[in-house]
Amino acid sequence: MATTEFGQAVRRWRDRVPPEAAGLPAGGQRRAAGLRREELAMLAGISVDYITRLEQGRASHPSTQVVEALARALRLSGDERAHLFRLAGLVPPGPETVPAYITPSVQRLLDRLTGTPVAVSDASWTLLMANPPYVALMGDPSRWRGNERNGAWRHFVRQVGGARQTHEDRTRFQAALVADLRTAAARYPADQRLRRLVAELRANSERFAQLWDSGAVGRHEASRKTIDHPRVGSLTLDCDVLTVAGSDLRIVVYTAEPGTEDAERLALLTVLGTQALTG
Repeated sequence: MATTEFGQAVRRWRDRVPPEAAGLPAGGQRRAAGLRREELAMLAGISVDYITRLEQGRASHPSTQVVEALARALRLSGDERAHLFRLAGLVPPGPETVPAYITPSVQRLLDRLTGTPVAVSDASWTLLMANPPYVALMGDPSRWRGNERNGAWRHFVRQVGGARQTHEDRTRFQAALVADLRTAAARYPADQRLRRLVAELRANSERFAQLWDSGAVGRHEASRKTIDHPRVGSLTLDCDVLTVAGSDLRIVVYTAEPGTEDAERLALLTVLGTQALTG
């Protein structure tokens, strides 16, 4: 692997990304022309030490997931992303694998939703990015690793989540999530990571196995959730799932009906979350 070239490329692209373009504060004295290493680490979900070792040529063989996360955080073009994979000694993911690339046009759309909780997952419901309002609403996912970043795994195996659901809503949500995942598995049958995820979910969750074996196929598109938040209290929000044609990215957006207490609490939470991140 061209380790030194890989590190040089990461450093060069890190220097060109203005922190405000990534939703980060730009104030104060900065020695870095663009993103600091700790900022890139936060955006990519990778340790600062590992990024340092990559840039200095002291780490080798980064995984596909690491390279994809760096490409996403560095906002690389399609050609640049493919080049980074090749520098890592990897073949760029092809059409037979679940796409995890957020295109520049989709990134620009996300940049405009600064006051709205938004998260992006791939077709297997593995989290790719979450903006600051989403972090303020649902918690910080930056420490999640491996299967922890997958929504189905967190729901069926870890059984954690900030939303309060009735039994009926929970049953409906579970069925929709598994049907959506089955659709992805049929669409990307050669994706080994997705096949391993399904196998591990079946082995670790009897409920998931029951739903999977039912054979249902469909899309998880929308729901209404009540979230008990420790800072602003209870919020009932609409959760809409928008699918990007051609890449199967899932953009999850939380909104509240205008003029309601839920909208006021969501707006307050967005401000409080921003202050916590920039203070």
